[in-house]
Amino acid sequence: MAKKHKHEEHENHERWLVSYADFITLLFAFFVVMYSVSRVDNKRMVAAAQSIKWALHFSGSGGVGELPIFQGPPSSGGTATGAGSGGAMTSEKLKQMDQIKKRFEKRLKPYLLERKVSQAVAIELANGKLTVRLAAEAFFDPSQAALRPEALPVLDAIAGELKVTARPVRVEAHTDDSRVGSARFRTNWDLSAARAATVTAFLEEAHAFPPGLLTAAGLAAAHPLVANDSPEHRAMNRRVEMVVDLYSSDVGATIAH
Repeated sequence: MAKKHKHEEHENHERWLVSYADFITLLFAFFVVMYSVSRVDNKRMVAAAQSIKWALHFSGSGGVGELPIFQGPPSSGGTATGAGSGGAMTSEKLKQMDQIKKRFEKRLKPYLLERKVSQAVAIELANGKLTVRLAAEAFFDPSQAALRPEALPVLDAIAGELKVTARPVRVEAHTDDSRVGSARFRTNWDLSAARAATVTAFLEEAHAFPPGLLTAAGLAAAHPLVANDSPEHRAMNRRVEMVVDLYSSDVGATIAH
């Protein structure tokens, strides 16, 4: 019988094409990455840097027994997103909010030159909100909810600037944990609610503030700034705060005034 001849397999001389294709693909990916890195959005980089700066409180001043007044708000949760804003905390927004704060300070400057008033009023920017904090002892008699007449010019200045911002304002009244020394108010909840209502009514009646933008809240001693362990700390906790949400609409509309 004739022997069957084995056919030799043909050698594939084009195997190099596979390696070449892989090399070209990797090279293409490398240049795509290099191109994307070369096109950095400087504005976004600045915004991110500003947000980190405020989040870590690298800017601002403060001290023992004083409320910090930052030149810009820290981002909520250390991110570049403002609380309640629904958008990024851009450098432009930070600049605009800083302008709003400076405008408040300028309006209040004549009153803040007086030592008694300067210790009774503080302005704070945080988490996209402006807070005007008033020491209760400078605006109300102990355990009372009627505004002192000498405090009205200061409130007039604050109310005028609040109205310009055209933002929702939440008036929050706080007390310490001491018992109320008045027959009119049964608890600190009653006293704080009455004080918040008094300031809110003043904004509406004396300055024609739109009632739809106003909210009053009496929080008693539920949210102290410091521990109620000394007369000084108790005085710090007795306060009224007017909180303005700067993200309720476009901030740029208020800068024109």
